[in-house]
Amino acid sequence: MFDFKSAKKRVDEAINPTHMFYSEIFSDLSKNNVYIKPENLQKTGSFKLRGAYNKISKMDEESKSVGIVTASAGNHAQGVAFSANHQGIKAIVCMPETTPMIKVDGTLKYGAEVDLHGQTFDETNTYAQELAKEKGYTFIPPYDDEDVIEGQGTIALEILESLQEADYILVPIGGGGLVSGIAKCAKEMKPEIKIVGVEPANAASMQAAMEKGGPITLDSADTIADGTAVARVGDITYEICKENVDEYISVTEEEIMVALTTLMEKHKLVAEPSGALSLAASKKLGCKNKNVVCVISGGNIDMSFISQLIHKGLYEDGRIARFTVELQNAPGKLRDLLDVIAYTKANIVEVLHDSLAATSRYKNIQVEITLETNGKDHIRKIKDILTEKGYNIH
Repeated sequence: MFDFKSAKKRVDEAINPTHMFYSEIFSDLSKNNVYIKPENLQKTGSFKLRGAYNKISKMDEESKSVGIVTASAGNHAQGVAFSANHQGIKAIVCMPETTPMIKVDGTLKYGAEVDLHGQTFDETNTYAQELAKEKGYTFIPPYDDEDVIEGQGTIALEILESLQEADYILVPIGGGGLVSGIAKCAKEMKPEIKIVGVEPANAASMQAAMEKGGPITLDSADTIADGTAVARVGDITYEICKENVDEYISVTEEEIMVALTTLMEKHKLVAEPSGALSLAASKKLGCKNKNVVCVISGGNIDMSFISQLIHKGLYEDGRIARFTVELQNAPGKLRDLLDVIAYTKANIVEVLHDSLAATSRYKNIQVEITLETNGKDHIRKIKDILTEKGYNIH
């Protein structure tokens, strides 16, 4: 039995209020009224704090005095570490030995003890549960736990208190804890509201579970949205979603990258790839003029990864173009090509001159051009003009 209002009182001791705001750009793109719930601005950088804090708060004093343990290499680790530290409880976070140091340091700074063990998450998770049994620690699951789900559901309370007229809530899905909590709470408050779960197309484990009639393990969950790269959803989360989630949308890697770059460029907000799933899906809703809330689940992303995502996102959005052109190896030919490109109003970012590349004629050379462009129509226009001028484009 869930009591979301009591959970809200508990988590309010620790969380930041994440105020929703209207997004003009995503509203225009989706033909709906899109509002963003930015849990990337939450303490520890994600929604995970809510579930962990609620779970730990409900432990009895004897269990608290012994301590807690969990297994995670991501947002759950930091949520547990912060929650335990806030309540003065010993916490051990088990992580795979391959975990990047930035994530280890991010957990240590919240006061937890980090135990690196195992090469894969499954090995680490098994070790953490064995440690819990051996030492008497309470194991804090990342998603398949009613107290954790109850904590995540407090987001729905905040959404509907801020926007009673909400018609849809779009929620990223990994193991299912976030969408389960939001769906269960939102349906209790407003039965007619539509809950849409969003998954990476490469890791759509909840949709696979719905098709098979129960959780199954995917052969692969390879996606840039690593926070939702879960091969098997939870048993509890599956049952809740089966009764409370109205629709599922899958988004491609390219759609995720475009949503991320749009969010950064237009709203000056940084999200992790998993956090932007709902925004990527907002353009795929089969409705218009509805009030749509997109939950950004987190914003913990390595700085080195951001530049890659921005570049790829701009490429997919038609803001960057790259192609190769064959030229006669003679003075002035490269200048002639660049003059044509200048005429198209594209900005040249990079020119790579390769005299050793295979070409259709022995005396030709290959030039790779990278351009800043104004969209896919602009790219098509550039290629058409170059083709008309007799250039061989690849």
